[in-house]
Amino acid sequence: MEAYSGFAAVYDLFMDNIPYEEWCEYLSGLLRKYGIEDGLVLDLGCGTGTLTELLAEKGYDMIGVDVSEEMLQIAMDKRALSGHDILYLLQDMREFELYGTVRAVVSICDSLNYIMDYEDLVHVFSLVNNYLDPEGIFIFDLNTVYKYEHLLGDQTIAEDREESSFIWDNFYDEEEQINEYDLNLFIREEGNRYRKYTETHYQKAYTLETVRQALQEAGLKFMTAYDAFTTKPPQENSERLYVIARECEKRPKEYAEHWREDHTEHKNGR
Repeated sequence: MEAYSGFAAVYDLFMDNIPYEEWCEYLSGLLRKYGIEDGLVLDLGCGTGTLTELLAEKGYDMIGVDVSEEMLQIAMDKRALSGHDILYLLQDMREFELYGTVRAVVSICDSLNYIMDYEDLVHVFSLVNNYLDPEGIFIFDLNTVYKYEHLLGDQTIAEDREESSFIWDNFYDEEEQINEYDLNLFIREEGNRYRKYTETHYQKAYTLETVRQALQEAGLKFMTAYDAFTTKPPQENSERLYVIARECEKRPKEYAEHWREDHTEHKNGR
């Protein structure tokens, strides 16, 4: 899983077209619908903390987890300005650990598309299940196969701004269902000089059927899925889905320990 490094510095700049306030209204509405009106909520893959801050303003006690130190530093700078009591943890979502359980877990802005292997996806879901209160709620979004195939795949997106510019090349492998993002960033520094940063990111496209199977294997109960920002069922041309699951049965602690051992051996080619 690639961590944002150079892009972290300008992430919010290039994401200013995302209506985070509207996203928060939609997400908090779903939380309330499933009985989560307050309490401890984990934002898994919180990035620079924009949505985490908005949920804190809604009255939730927030924890943010992200693998990028640079993104979390920006999130903590926002926390210093807002005064919200948010706990940020520098952790890989595939191995995250909390001090106790939470009422809900949210993971937004296609963070889970960065999980490249089905086994890892099941394990992330298992961790979520283990850290949820009894009958706690898990809400996450995903970019769809349709979006990668028809809107992103083999497309080049470029944007030029006074502070920075980027070129974003996409390559979608339909057989592996993996989208490769090649980011070339040009960030202005002192003296009107520009420094170039290059990053490569990978995202995996999952069908809803695969996601439902992974949730079941992890012990979570699939509740429903929506075409993003609506209460309509997924459509053939849906670009983003929101999935809602509920805590159902806990996995024994030994499961996580065995997974880490097996996963380490697999990565080492044993």
